[in-house]
Amino acid sequence: MKNNIRLLTGFLAIIMVLSVLAGCSSGKRETLTVYNWADYIDESVLKEFEKEYGVKIIYETFSTNEDMYVKLKSGGASYDVLFPSDYMIERMIKEDMLEKINMDNIDNYKYIDGTFKNLDFDPNNEYSVPYLWGTLGILYDEKIVTEPVDSWDILWDEKYKGQILMLDSQRDSIGVALKKLGFGLNAENTEQLELAKQELIAQKPLVMAYIIDEVKDMMIGGEAALAVVWSGEAVVIIEEGENFNYVVPKEGGNIWFDNMVIPKTVRNKELAEKFINFMIRPEIAFRNTDYVGYSTPNAGAMEMLDEEIRNDKVAYPTNDIINNCEVFSDPGDFLKEYDRVWTEFKAH
Repeated sequence: MKNNIRLLTGFLAIIMVLSVLAGCSSGKRETLTVYNWADYIDESVLKEFEKEYGVKIIYETFSTNEDMYVKLKSGGASYDVLFPSDYMIERMIKEDMLEKINMDNIDNYKYIDGTFKNLDFDPNNEYSVPYLWGTLGILYDEKIVTEPVDSWDILWDEKYKGQILMLDSQRDSIGVALKKLGFGLNAENTEQLELAKQELIAQKPLVMAYIIDEVKDMMIGGEAALAVVWSGEAVVIIEEGENFNYVVPKEGGNIWFDNMVIPKTVRNKELAEKFINFMIRPEIAFRNTDYVGYSTPNAGAMEMLDEEIRNDKVAYPTNDIINNCEVFSDPGDFLKEYDRVWTEFKAH
């Protein structure tokens, strides 16, 4: 009898352990790791994706394309979906860092306006799906800056010493100096880069700070008069602040595209594609563009925007402005010269 009791007790114990293990197994959710720009999404859509697909999202942010690239290249992190810009996508394709996307799984791609397809950095739409886009220009406080703002030259004006904010971003700040000098954004000429470096060095005593994410609070707080910003930041600052305006200077600027890609580090490609498809669902794309202020390439989302936003020349500039802008491209081996110039400038 005692042996039977022992056997029964042991059997029940095994059943309990198996039940606990089964419960743990059934409760384990798939995980998707997303790496995006800071403050560049309505985070409620992440919760919605988790709920809809029964998964867990690990969400991290970066400040520049270069920071993102270095972290991924070092092998110190593994991500499933990234949000790099045009020239960085081009570079990552060349270096075999990206997976081709199975577009059969991206049925919402039909909502992406044709203007944003077949671009030079991904001519066959194999590696990336458009997320947001915009321009680079000058935001200024009209209470302080009363003269016309139409040239990059104003960022070198002594009267605004200590009231200028520049981007702590290699391609953008070097690009501003190149355009001021009348050169192309994608210059592959050491003499032109050297002249751009000297321009930045000459400007340095006038600059309050080289920043990225702090520009919004600093401008609205009245800490500076002029700032080099991306257009989406300008939209938000103009909306929340007072007496601000934004311009793409007459010398031309940068028009950029941030797309979603799947890196080779992906652990669940099918889930990554579900996430990308979810993100370009028109109502989700609308919520993201409405939250962050940047321009949407999604025709379905555009229809949901208020007419005032659709007609906003900061968010959706005229063709004249767009045609006077350039897209950054990957300089290939010449990148070492950009790295050198930026390092020497920062160390000066």
